[in-house]
Amino acid sequence: MVAWSEQERSIIANLFSNLDYEDVGAKALTRCLIVYPWTQRYFGGFGNLYNAEAIKMNPNIAAHGVKILHGLDRALKNMDNIKETYAELSVLHSEKLHVDPDNFKLLSDVLTIVIAAKLGTDFTPEVQATFQKFLAVVVSALGKQYQ
Repeated sequence: MVAWSEQERSIIANLFSNLDYEDVGAKALTRCLIVYPWTQRYFGGFGNLYNAEAIKMNPNIAAHGVKILHGLDRALKNMDNIKETYAELSVLHSEKLHVDPDNFKLLSDVLTIVIAAKLGTDFTPEVQATFQKFLAVVVSALGKQYQ
């Protein structure tokens, strides 16, 4: 179990309360698929992913990015039990979708970049450290089934 200070809980809650899920979710997944093109293999049913512009304009990618970001709400609401909260998703991604668990880390890194760009100077080192701790716990929980 991960220990969270009240300050960390406050930082995470504040960060998520100010996010534009439609914008940040879409941009994060889009960037991940462009920067790490091998991750596109999991989205074959999402239509045209032939180049960066096609990915940027793909409504299925945008919608799934928003879905992923909303999925982080589950961790936010269950910070004391993130591993259990994501147990079913871990099984789904490992046994049915066969997603390489390294991709969770890639997406978390890209999400950090997108949020940092949005927040600018408000994305302080303290906010970044807390957010990356949060994402590391989520990534670990999603990869639990692989271990």
